[in-house]
Amino acid sequence: MKNFIIRTITGVIFVAAVVASFLRPEAMVLLFSIVTGLTIWEFTGLVNERPGVTVNRFICTVAGVYFFFAMTYFCSDIYSGTAKSVVFIPYLVTVIYLLVAELYAKQADPINNWAYTMLSQMYIALPFSLLNVLAFTSTPNGEVAFNMLLPLSVFVFLWVNDSGAYCFGSLLGRHKLFPRISPGKSWEGSIGGALVVLAVAYAISYYVDNGLLTMPQWLGLGLVVVVFGTWGDLVESLFKRTLGIKDSGNILPGHGGMLDRFDSSLLAIPAAVVYLYTLSLF
Repeated sequence: MKNFIIRTITGVIFVAAVVASFLRPEAMVLLFSIVTGLTIWEFTGLVNERPGVTVNRFICTVAGVYFFFAMTYFCSDIYSGTAKSVVFIPYLVTVIYLLVAELYAKQADPINNWAYTMLSQMYIALPFSLLNVLAFTSTPNGEVAFNMLLPLSVFVFLWVNDSGAYCFGSLLGRHKLFPRISPGKSWEGSIGGALVVLAVAYAISYYVDNGLLTMPQWLGLGLVVVVFGTWGDLVESLFKRTLGIKDSGNILPGHGGMLDRFDSSLLAIPAAVVYLYTLSLF
């Protein structure tokens, strides 16, 4: 009971913080830059426990946070000049440094170090940074405006899917979805979670949206988030099974670590961006 209460309190505070952050662009940028840094720090700490792996935690974390801010600068209307992409140069220099540094580090297996270093950026820094693509959208007159609905809806779909999958899985779960990686997930739970997400997506299109997407497009976004969010969860489960750990950390009481809390979003966010860009082509 005590663990349930702690988990509930942490979950409420977590959801409230994420929702509140999307009310103002400054709050979103601040919160998710911190989330990016904490998640990379946690990830690099875990992989450094593997034999023969030595990743520079500090530089990887700083680089990932910088990339998040660079994407904010690039996607927003902070600067409207033609040379906005110059903001990525320091990040590219850092990536080059992290590659070249292995020439002089004399580590037993530099390939592992390179792989985990780049994975910290591709698996964590890039997805969180793409929130800026969802949040800063172009208006009909060509200006860039902050819009909380798209990035917030991704998290709402993930939360609703988790809750729906848990309820339907507990009541009806018979057929395992991916027993090798996550024995607790069932097809019945996944389908039930998806149905609840579709209902929420319909409600958003009917009651909240103001011409941003059509109803079928919202339903499509909901399905994309469900599918890739589930895969994101399974990817992190595979990561933990490979390392032989139950939780990625203990920073969130009752919920484990940052990777445990944001695993689904690390694939759902990029997938949502690809989906929305695909819609814009037609």
